[in-house]
Formats: sequence, C-alpha cells, structure tokens
Amino acid sequence: MSKKIFVLLGHPDKVNSYNAYLADQYEKGAREAGHEVRRTNISDLQFDPILHDGYLKIQALEPDLVKVQEDVKWAEHIVIFYPTWWSSMPAILKGLFDRMWLPGFAYKFIKTTPDMGFAMRLKAKFTWIKKLTGRTGRIFITSNTHPFILRCLYGDTSKILKGAILGFGGIAPVAVQKIGPLKNLSQEKKESWGRVVYEMGKKAV
Repeated sequence: MSKKIFVLLGHPDKVNSYNAYLADQYEKGAREAGHEVRRTNISDLQFDPILHDGYLKIQALEPDLVKVQEDVKWAEHIVIFYPTWWSSMPAILKGLFDRMWLPGFAYKFIKTTPDMGFAMRLKAKFTWIKKLTGRTGRIFITSNTHPFILRCLYGDTSKILKGAILGFGGIAPVAVQKIGPLKNLSQEKKESWGRVVYEMGKKAV
C-alpha cells in the first residue's frame, strides 16, 4: 500500500554531504516501491530563519515556507535527515521550524473563557490541540561522535525535534536512526548504510 512521503534534507550541502546521499537512497527506494514522494533540500529554500520579534509578532511566511507547510499537511510520513552539529541540528533547520511551526498550522492552544469551570481552565493551561495527528515520522541523524557517547555526555540529542517539535504537532510515532561515527566509517560501511536506508524507503518506515 503506497504512502505519501515528505523527505526533508536538513544538511545545507545537498550535493556532497553524506546526509544528501542517504536522502537520495531513501527517496530512490520509496519511489521504486510506488510511494508518492515530495522532497525539499533546505539549501534550496529562500527564507529568513531569524525570528526578529520572537513570537510577539508573527512574520509573514515566505512562499518556500508555505510550500513546506503544504507538503507536511499532504504527507502521511515525514522523513528528515540532518547532521549533529554541537549536539543539535543545524541552525538553518532549527530556523525553519522556528518560522513555520506555528499555531494554526501545527497546533492550537485552547482559549479560556470566564464561564469555564476551574477544572476546564486548568486543563486548558496544560493541553493543546495537535493539528498534525495521523502522520508518522522518521529522523536520520548522523554524527562524527558515536551516538552512544553523545547520549552519555549530552543526553538524547534527538528529543527536541522528535518530541518538542514533531510530537508537539501530533506527529507520532517518530522513529530515530542515528548513524556514526562518520569519521570512522569505511566507504564499504557507508554504502552498506545506504542500502539499509534504501530498504527503509521501500517500506516507507
């Protein structure tokens, strides 16, 4: 059964990076298996990643950000590739979510009214409407440090994107595949991972 898959390459280098190679393999596997695929390379997008006024004033979205929102809403499965830089995602990828992961699109807070009872008002303060439910996700994260060492030193480096961003909007479950250390991977091992990711694309997982 075919799926609608949105692939987002979060590495700024869409040509020479290992993330680009892995995204290519996933996309190839998914298309060859008959899935519908939309792909965005973050380096192709034109947008300001900076929230100049925080969230006090919502900046008008550039057309490329609107297109990403449309692709997320269209998709049944969302797949993101990015490298670990300083135990987090690249700033440009974080800026993408800062700008377009907005109320009304990914979530909606429940407004309180004077006629609400205390219990309802209390519930409204700690709950929200997740507007992107019904979608699943997969995150591929590469690093030059072994993922286990990173976790021991700095905790789970995937939790911001997995839980606080995708999960906040209702995308679940979100699986995480960490690959590293890249600096020690032989060409044979890199190609082996490519075949693994290709098969994941075929299965749309």
